[in-house]
Amino acid sequence: MAKVSTIGLDLAKNVFQIHGIDADGKVVVRRSLHRGEVLPFFTKLFPCLIGMEACGTAHHWVRELMKLGHTVKLMPPNYVKPYVKRGKTDAADAEAVTRPRMRFVAIKTVDQQAVLMLHRVRELLVRQRTMLTNALRGHLAKLGIIAAQGQSGLKDLITQFQAQQSSLPELGKAALPRLIDQIGEVADEIGTSEKEIVAWCRTDDASRRLITIPGVGPITASMISASVPDPSLFGSGRQFAAWLGLTPKPRSGGGKERLGGISKQGDGALRRLLVVGATAVIRMARRDTPGRT
Repeated sequence: MAKVSTIGLDLAKNVFQIHGIDADGKVVVRRSLHRGEVLPFFTKLFPCLIGMEACGTAHHWVRELMKLGHTVKLMPPNYVKPYVKRGKTDAADAEAVTRPRMRFVAIKTVDQQAVLMLHRVRELLVRQRTMLTNALRGHLAKLGIIAAQGQSGLKDLITQFQAQQSSLPELGKAALPRLIDQIGEVADEIGTSEKEIVAWCRTDDASRRLITIPGVGPITASMISASVPDPSLFGSGRQFAAWLGLTPKPRSGGGKERLGGISKQGDGALRRLLVVGATAVIRMARRDTPGRT
């Protein structure tokens, strides 16, 4: 086999596709590999440039391939798409990774990915608590038991249910406590997750610096720190905002500049946290200076 200089690697659950070219751009290897064959294959190769699209398992494979001496670069899938002529091919990955204006994804460490896992678990638990709360409110509303929104309203709702149990149907009295118990269990798990996030945030230098920004708390700070392994990839704050999808989407042409809504191309959870933090800062500023708009 001729010396491979660049390889496009398409990740999958079980069957991986590779497309390798030499220094002249000639295809020298094109084949599929099962999961257990990937590392042995790359172990036999001389160190080369490997390009792959960023996905859920990509960071793991990057770390493993870099241990073998290869140079590995992750590319956002939407940046690779312009190189696809017709169908999706691994050749497009190999072609795109060598382009001078291609942007790459910073490689996350195992610890950073673990922090993000904790954030995702917390988000899932929060959604589950919302679902359980809405279900409880809906069922009790059919029985004429209503309370205000929010956590205080939920406590009032549960208190009303417990006070009126004697007048409720037997099956309702048997079913609804299960929802109430689950709401309490999920709330406890959310609290535990938040304590773990705060504890990690206190040990991370970048997170401690981010907390000093108004509107940024431990949840937001730790998520930014784990999501952005290398801040030097951004030349300015606006570039960071564009990466998050917070900047207007340009729709210019014919000498006229038009700006649309925000692109929403980045991490939705992180963008939401920053928007909520900024809204809180604005609300407090208006409260401190009445009449200010």
